[in-house]
Amino acid sequence: MKLEDFVVYNLAMDLGDVVYNLVIAWSIFDKDTIGKQLVRSTDSIAANLSEGMGRYHYKDRKNFCYYSRGSLFETKTWLQKAKNRNLIDEVTFVKIMEDVVLIGVKLNNYIKTIGPH
Repeated sequence: MKLEDFVVYNLAMDLGDVVYNLVIAWSIFDKDTIGKQLVRSTDSIAANLSEGMGRYHYKDRKNFCYYSRGSLFETKTWLQKAKNRNLIDEVTFVKIMEDVVLIGVKLNNYIKTIGPH
């Protein structure tokens, strides 16, 4: 499979862009505290998926998917903190969380397919 055809990777890339474009408009303080952490965790979802794709052994690939899932959960936390601190509104929060949930479902389904067949 080519990385460009990997659906969950493409969804994670899109989410990273959405989050980056949201955070870039925040104040310097908010960018430096929550913003950097949110962008890093979100970008890490796709980065770990791509690194896993580049690994030879299926166990390595699966481990990087687990790292990606961990970053997805971290992203949920930073999004909740951003909402709690009024950095994102309810509508934006709900939309982004829908994307996060979709990525989680697709990532879990992908993880189930990895292994000797």
